[in-house]
Amino acid sequence: MFPQRSEANANADSKTYPLGQNIGRPEDETTGALVALSHTPLERQLYLAMLVSTGPESNGQASFTVRRIKEVTNINSLSTIRRGLEGLVAKFSVERERKDAGNGLREAVSYRAVPPGEVLARRNERGIWTYEKGMEAKFVNRSFKRVIARVAENKNLSRREAQVALCCAEGVTNAEIGSRLSVTEQTVKFHLRNIFVKFGVKRRAELISRLLM
Repeated sequence: MFPQRSEANANADSKTYPLGQNIGRPEDETTGALVALSHTPLERQLYLAMLVSTGPESNGQASFTVRRIKEVTNINSLSTIRRGLEGLVAKFSVERERKDAGNGLREAVSYRAVPPGEVLARRNERGIWTYEKGMEAKFVNRSFKRVIARVAENKNLSRREAQVALCCAEGVTNAEIGSRLSVTEQTVKFHLRNIFVKFGVKRRAELISRLLM
């Protein structure tokens, strides 16, 4: 659920994508935010860089080698990039493509970023929900869409903090959040303290107000 800006997205229009990046597609903001919140910071950086570097003329079919991804992200460690790509493949956010290099050489491997709407569709087809089914009904609510966008825009949040913030916006108690996320109530309180600091608020009511702004 939760990244340095690469040169490719330095001048992006913050109104076109909930992560503050222009990916050149009219994707629903809530869909994009949900996909973003399901990624670790590393996965989010790789996924976004691939989307931004995929020109509209490619119809989303642009393929990237690990070395090409290194260039567009400025991440120098190939092993770090491969680790992030494995996570993205497991979450159906990126496709791995293999081609026979011929002449007895090893097969060539490249990756393609899957558009956010298609990512969620693929997960749903396999019974994999980005969040609990009970929460997904709220994603059609205009106010809750605003909450999702606000949470996605705060890049300092960890995935667990993003989950707690969304639950908090639902009006769920700390005990209920702990039960839903399979953590203790003390852990929920710990995450809430961090969330308050990152949103510049002091209490739950202020946080909810900030998320609904």
